[in-house]
Amino acid sequence: MKLLLLLLGNAAILCLLAWWLRRQLAIPTLRRWLLPTLALRLLAGAVSVWRPTEDARFFHLWAGRLTDQLWAAPGQWLQTLGQDTFQHEGNRLIYHGYSNTFFFIKVLSALNVLTAGSMLVTALYLSLASFLGCWLLTKVLSRQFAGTRGAAIIGLLLWPSAVYWSSGLTKESLLLAGCATLLAAALVLLYGQPRQRLGWVALALLGAWLSFKMRFFFGGALLALLLCLAVVRVGQLLLVPLRRRRWQLLLFAATFVLGLRLGSEVVPVLRFNKFASQLTRTYAALRVKSLGRPHVALPELAPTAESILRHTPKAVASALYRPFAWEGDSVFYGFAAWENLGLLILSALALWDWARRRSVPMPFAVTFTLVVYTLLMAALLGLSTPNLGTLSRYRAPWLPLLVYVLVSQPTASGWLRRLRVFGRVGRAALRPTE
Repeated sequence: MKLLLLLLGNAAILCLLAWWLRRQLAIPTLRRWLLPTLALRLLAGAVSVWRPTEDARFFHLWAGRLTDQLWAAPGQWLQTLGQDTFQHEGNRLIYHGYSNTFFFIKVLSALNVLTAGSMLVTALYLSLASFLGCWLLTKVLSRQFAGTRGAAIIGLLLWPSAVYWSSGLTKESLLLAGCATLLAAALVLLYGQPRQRLGWVALALLGAWLSFKMRFFFGGALLALLLCLAVVRVGQLLLVPLRRRRWQLLLFAATFVLGLRLGSEVVPVLRFNKFASQLTRTYAALRVKSLGRPHVALPELAPTAESILRHTPKAVASALYRPFAWEGDSVFYGFAAWENLGLLILSALALWDWARRRSVPMPFAVTFTLVVYTLLMAALLGLSTPNLGTLSRYRAPWLPLLVYVLVSQPTASGWLRRLRVFGRVGRAALRPTE
């Protein structure tokens, strides 16, 4: 039975993948990037298994034990899926309340039916899921906002740390897949004219569910900001004054504040006192483990609005641009420092373009939404996660969006056009949109 499911399941997935690849290779503007970027993502997943992290070993170990329960007692395994406790043949795992770690282990236990418990094959499947989400978003961005194709390819398919940390046996692989799918579906529904609207709605719901399950605050923040974007978009279609950026900003901010207020009444974790307390406790606990290594030092961080606001700029800068070249003495820190230098240069070029008010081939509201989302995530991680190595991994699901925005700006995108690496972009594609 196990062998039959293994053979039939993998054969079906390979057939679907071959059919999908043929369809994607028919896209003239993107097809030459499909196989190289897919191979790059799968290679990253395979490399991650060569020296798996402690987290990956833990996920794989307990997923295997849940899979043993699946084969021995399928009914009990189904019950485990809806519970916070696992117990089988002397093995016991307990989580108090919802845990994305336990959810991820449950997903892996089901995936083991197709992978026969192989860490390598499991890593390749997760890498494929991450790639599918990124490819979908790349297609949508290239189609909806002509002139940003090169930026989408660089940010979503080629940016080194994002490719590596969102591949293999990591939560970030599924988190990026969910966030990318949600964003792609939302942009099509808001700015496109989809023929299969219900299909895109289903994709949006799937992406939102997966994002929430993998990391509540990541998925929740993205969904909240996309709802604000939807309100602005509806306002643009109905009210002429909302074509001006100042009115878009006001409506966006009002919607966000109102939504946060209402959400805090429904979800206690969104209340400031509880949120600030959990944030500072997490930072304090992780800082002890980071002493002696490069980390984000916020020794006076306290659970008050004044303290959090005062430390936020340093937290954001650290999450985005550290480690620097003089920090750390390992190969990892060296590669990270070079990548962060590139990100710093792109940021400086983008600020120069924004100061000169140069037009971009993307709606202002979309740019604003993506920038706010990435800055919120940078602040959240910088204030709660002092270890720079962990920061590099945790930023993988949202860093591609920031890179996309930065490379889409006139100076950086102009360099890409002159290099002609991503194909030519006509002048019509570069006209600014509201």
